Amino acid sequence: MTKGNINVSVDNIFPLIKKFLYSDHEIFLRELVSNATDATLKLKHLISIGEANMEYGNPQIEIKINKEERTLHIIDQGIGMTADEVEKYINQVAFSGAEEFLEKYKDSAKDSGIIGHFGLGFYSAFMVAEKVEILTKSYKDEPAVRWICDGSPEFTLEETDKTERGTEIILHIADGSEEFLEEFRIRELLTKYNKFMPVPIKFGTKKETLPLPEDATEDAKPETVEVDDIINNPTPAWTKTPSELSAEDYTKFYHELYPMQFEEPLFNIHLNVDYPFKMTGILYFPKLSNSLNIEKDKIQLYQNQVFVTDEVKGIVPDFLMLLRGVIDSPDIPLNVSRSYLQADGAVKKISSYITKKVADKMVSLINENRDDYQKKWNDIKIVIEYGMISEDKFYEKSDKFALYPNTDGHFYLWNELEEKLKPMQTDTNGNFVILYATNADEQHSYIESAKEKGYEVLLLDSPIVPHLIQKLETSKEKISFARVDADHINNLIKKEDTSISKLNEAEKEALKKSIEETVNDKTFTVQLEDLDSSEAPFLITQPEFMRRMKDMQATGGGGMFGLNGFPEMYNLVVNSNSELASELLKTENEEQKASKIKHALDLAKLSQNLLKGKDLSDFIKRSYQQLSV
Repeated sequence: MTKGNINVSVDNIFPLIKKFLYSDHEIFLRELVSNATDATLKLKHLISIGEANMEYGNPQIEIKINKEERTLHIIDQGIGMTADEVEKYINQVAFSGAEEFLEKYKDSAKDSGIIGHFGLGFYSAFMVAEKVEILTKSYKDEPAVRWICDGSPEFTLEETDKTERGTEIILHIADGSEEFLEEFRIRELLTKYNKFMPVPIKFGTKKETLPLPEDATEDAKPETVEVDDIINNPTPAWTKTPSELSAEDYTKFYHELYPMQFEEPLFNIHLNVDYPFKMTGILYFPKLSNSLNIEKDKIQLYQNQVFVTDEVKGIVPDFLMLLRGVIDSPDIPLNVSRSYLQADGAVKKISSYITKKVADKMVSLINENRDDYQKKWNDIKIVIEYGMISEDKFYEKSDKFALYPNTDGHFYLWNELEEKLKPMQTDTNGNFVILYATNADEQHSYIESAKEKGYEVLLLDSPIVPHLIQKLETSKEKISFARVDADHINNLIKKEDTSISKLNEAEKEALKKSIEETVNDKTFTVQLEDLDSSEAPFLITQPEFMRRMKDMQATGGGGMFGLNGFPEMYNLVVNSNSELASELLKTENEEQKASKIKHALDLAKLSQNLLKGKDLSDFIKRSYQQLSV
């Protein structure tokens, strides 16, 4: 038997581990199972290159709980260790930096951690155990050894009679950590962190029902057998090539990742790159519609099939945080708990690669089956539009896959939009004016007015449209967007002025004064327009700039008016050629004139969904009274 002290001059390292890593203490099991996996895969490699002369077989990792003895066991059938290797890897290497750690990280140790920084994964066991044993037998022909440490810098190392190759770690669970003696808790952690580890993990047994033989009698009962309960899938879909997987396989894996998601994903993107970094994964587009809410089912980050985190900001571009799926890369730098990402060149390259891969996928999807792509547009547009706004590289490719639907359900790519709409919708200054609506029902009358002129109106109804059209206007030449209810259609696309007025300037001035005095509301700016006599006498519009800034503020931009937001401002467009305009000028009774103006204003408000509360009640009451006159 050997007794000794761990190679560290600090009095006692274990209280430091417990203190600094306590907030993430559940990771001990992930670290120990990861070590067991590494030991197993190392043996496989040594056998494959001829350095270990034995059968690999079907090794597995086993996790066992002994409640009576308060122990948790992690058992592998990997390469094991000799006495010299225990001395080298457990007693010396792990603590070579402890003193430096204390000095360097004394103020921020909890965030920085020490396991990942100094390679102390094994010692995370002491966060939950008062004593740890290692029973290990090397694949080499050397005696098995037992190492015991009770959380002080002292240990014992002696030969033992273990006959099977591999390592067994025995944790004597400390007071206060009894949760790790509960089966449900251990199963929860194994499922969370080790669900896709590349070596089968056994945790107890389960009953399986055998199928009845073909010649079984009607009253025959199927047999049940006890089998190992393997809690992980060692070969998840992302470890395979796309040629090995069917559409059904991708869907099945999606539900394996997100068991509570009952909707099918729209499509997936398989990631696979070896240079200049290594990364694999599968991203899924869920049905999103117009929701900007990031749901609880997030993209999961793995490192060599070990779950790290689902907080992937910094690796995945912001606009793809709305997606789901898996990314696995050994090249992402992580600290102790593997849950805080350190931004560096590799991470930026990975983010850039994912952006390019998604853009390429969109191009291939629309080229392969445009009809299907168009059917899915409403469910994916929020991601595409967000990407166009936030990622220049994505925006540069977007003309090939970003769609612009009109109010009749026809979809245009940008070049198609220019080809079809530009000749008709170019104003006197040579600007291509793109009309759009955000709600086809609420803006129906304005849409119809535009159509009567031979114009088309796009339906752009996602919450980030104000930001998107600003991006398009600043990056493309001589184009502008105008919401179809931002002004009368003649003003939205200015053509040669051919309007003829029924009223002279004095009559117009008198009419405008009467309306302003009656309306008496700073919210409305009265403007007279010489429109066709068949058009509405009163029309309410909201100036494009003010409305757009207000919309942008609602989705995180344009807050020049501070917390109070943008004031409500509207134009009251009065058709000076309408019969009502002439009627108002003829009406000498001021009370009757005011009544007609208020009624016309209420009708205009009603068409814009602005008539509410008491004003709406009064309007309905007044309208019924007029019916009985």
